[in-house]
Amino acid sequence: MSMHLIVGAGPIGTATASLLADRGERVRLVTRRGTGPDRPDIEKVAADASDPAALTELAEGATALYNCTGAPYDRWLTDLPPLATACLAAARACGAVLATTGNLYGYGPADGPLTERSPLRATGPKGRLRARLWQEALAAHEAGDVRVTEVRGSDYLGAGTQSLLTSLVLPKLLAGARVSVPADLNAPHSWTYAGDVARTLVAAAADERAWGRPWHVPTAAPVSMAELAARAAVLAGVAAPRLSTMPTAVLWLGGLGNPIVRELRETQYQFRRPFVLDSSAATDAFGIEPRPIEDSLRETVAWLADNDAAHAKR
Repeated sequence: MSMHLIVGAGPIGTATASLLADRGERVRLVTRRGTGPDRPDIEKVAADASDPAALTELAEGATALYNCTGAPYDRWLTDLPPLATACLAAARACGAVLATTGNLYGYGPADGPLTERSPLRATGPKGRLRARLWQEALAAHEAGDVRVTEVRGSDYLGAGTQSLLTSLVLPKLLAGARVSVPADLNAPHSWTYAGDVARTLVAAAADERAWGRPWHVPTAAPVSMAELAARAAVLAGVAAPRLSTMPTAVLWLGGLGNPIVRELRETQYQFRRPFVLDSSAATDAFGIEPRPIEDSLRETVAWLADNDAAHAKR
């Protein structure tokens, strides 16, 4: 039995902790408030993961350290760097493999399907940050100081996930309301299942062939926002979605008074044009097939419906 340290109890951290515990591994899950799955085979610890000394102490004896941390969208630039630095320092000090949950922001706009060889050419601040954090980790790996890998997915599907689809489109669809979406509704878009992120993280951390490079999470074939919303409506048994495209100018004006909306401006290219992920390398290397999108969408819709029902009882 190996010890695995997971930082962050969002959908990815929770799925990773549960996957490892199901395999009989020793799991320690670190969050600021000691939250996480309520099961006896997962040790939950309250600590400041951005404190390198504290995290190093918790990582002692760990085979792998999984950075599954997140931050509010408008606090990426301040909150993510110290967390990444602490995870790198702890993995270096303890000899653990560092497996980081990344995303596609570092690539910037794409002219075709994104592969792991696509250049990191983002020009926005969040995209440049994601690229820089990976380059710093890779430099430490190439210097022989630590073993690292990064797993990158597209917008998430699954219980507990947060994205334009799960936070804006689907809640309004379930409520029978119209929704204006800052997106080309018919553009092909890749959607990654959160459970597949966890499976890829665990596989990459355990396989020395995976170290020193990024991997794209095995992801189902792209589906447009309009098509996905239509499928969700059928699964939920509600009326067909009433979607319209939000003009860029409206999004820009909305961001003047809302910091979260303002942050969406940087990544509009992901939704105003095709945004497709090529994940064949990870499937070939690890034998992981993506969960069918109908299954991941069904889980997402059920979770949102359960949340609505829970709120209605309060």
